[in-house]
Amino acid sequence: MKILYAIGGGEISELETFKIDEAIVASAEKRHPKALFIPTASGEPEGYVDSFVKLYGDRLGCEIDVLRLLDGNTSSLEAEEKIMSSDIVYVGGGNTRMMMAVWKEYGLDKSLKKAHEKGIVLSGLSAGSICWFSKGQSDIEEFKRGSLDNYTCVDGIGILDAMHCPHYNEDTRDIDFAEKIKSFDGIGIAIDNNCAIEIKNNTYKIHKSDSKANAYKIYYKNKELFKEVLDNEDEYLSLEELMKL
Repeated sequence: MKILYAIGGGEISELETFKIDEAIVASAEKRHPKALFIPTASGEPEGYVDSFVKLYGDRLGCEIDVLRLLDGNTSSLEAEEKIMSSDIVYVGGGNTRMMMAVWKEYGLDKSLKKAHEKGIVLSGLSAGSICWFSKGQSDIEEFKRGSLDNYTCVDGIGILDAMHCPHYNEDTRDIDFAEKIKSFDGIGIAIDNNCAIEIKNNTYKIHKSDSKANAYKIYYKNKELFKEVLDNEDEYLSLEELMKL
């Protein structure tokens, strides 16, 4: 079983994504799954780690491990062993471009693809959702907001061949993302805060922790912009159809 969750955004310390987090843990189909937290993008702050431990460990019953890369004390082999021995991998938010650069040094892009093939549940929020796609819309500077000039296109590891926009309901992201899709030969998947898309083998389903949050398929066809709401919360639909222009 290949399972992946991309979460648009939300504060895990305030339980904003709790219903989605419950679904992620349930997907592992174990009483106490091993959950590996990768906080590279945020600079690995202890407060973020503590929030993850409280939610996924204390509240959701997972055995928690943390993969720290920025101190240089973990080898590429040790990083891969942590990933491959987990039931769930959760990637935190922050600076996507920096995270991807660090991951490539350690070969994590390849290790995470191996984990996906093995059936380890992959998940993450913001930068941790962009990483699963071919490309994504990201802030030029971490947590910078408010202008069309603030956004850039970054590469992910490409498990999903689409461009992704997290935090779609924030600021001017929708306008900028529509422009970026013009030059992208494929579809865009945009996700509001407190909403997620689950990919399960060759199907997908939407999860929400806020009923007002949405996910969207965005694409150009014959020079016209199309935006479709993805609202299949109760059933899995074809991933192949989702990825078609």
